[in-house]
Amino acid sequence: MPELGTHFLDAPGPLVMGILNVTPDSFSDGGRYMEPSQAVARAVLMAQQGAAVIDIGGASSRPRGSAYGQGATLVSAAQECDRILPVVEELGRDHPEIPLSIDTFRSEVARAALTAGAAMINDITALRFDPELARVAAMHDAPLCLMHSVGLPGDMPHVMPHNDIVGVVQEALRAARDLAHSAGVERVLLDPGFGFGKTTPGNLTLMARLSEFAGLGCPLLIGVSRKRSVADAMSMPHAMSMPGDADAMHGDITPEDRLPGSLAITGLAVERGARIVRTHDVLETVRFLHTLQLTRSFGHTT
Repeated sequence: MPELGTHFLDAPGPLVMGILNVTPDSFSDGGRYMEPSQAVARAVLMAQQGAAVIDIGGASSRPRGSAYGQGATLVSAAQECDRILPVVEELGRDHPEIPLSIDTFRSEVARAALTAGAAMINDITALRFDPELARVAAMHDAPLCLMHSVGLPGDMPHVMPHNDIVGVVQEALRAARDLAHSAGVERVLLDPGFGFGKTTPGNLTLMARLSEFAGLGCPLLIGVSRKRSVADAMSMPHAMSMPGDADAMHGDITPEDRLPGSLAITGLAVERGARIVRTHDVLETVRFLHTLQLTRSFGHTT
């Protein structure tokens, strides 16, 4: 963990972001950390395991489709705050050394969380839901992560094929980056949105071509952990045989059993320039990245 007085984003990377959902309906861990004491304990454990930042979410972003049903229902800002603020406040009081990110697309939730001690905002709509969120982040001098997605919370499709997935995502993120900069946000991170409105081939293409996003000039965050496309990739005999409909080809690989696939895709993405890895499985991901970086270093010795 970075020393006090330095920004956690300045630490040597790649960095691990631990996922903490205080929701009843998130696709992988919904309902496990609804009680503030449970959530705080989970955050502390992930920090001890090596997470550089904890990403706290109070509204599920589960998309709509055959894999996830009708998708997550849009909750109110008040309900979001009721879920996350007790956790932020307790962590800020008892564990101020743990940097906190808030997974929200609402400016009022971001404002309350940053005031309570959060350090960063992670917006899955890339300012499409609430552009005012950028100004709130700027006022608090908080980094802002902008993720590509399709639709809006409460009606986010799981699969929406594109002919040029890399070009489409690049242009959308470029526009969101510019909007954030124009509002005064100095630290912008970008996330191509693995699993949000893409087919499995589209998701894997984004990770394989992640280096093409370097031209946007922002650190890249990826979140592939336990997602449906990971199960698809694990269950297919060869990538070239994948059909276009991701929802049609998932096997019986449960979210908890998707760690090998998650790490495989993570390793490729880090090699292609990912700076932050968002994951449910912190300890395993930290150990994986340590081994990857260590092995890579032997290639530079004589």
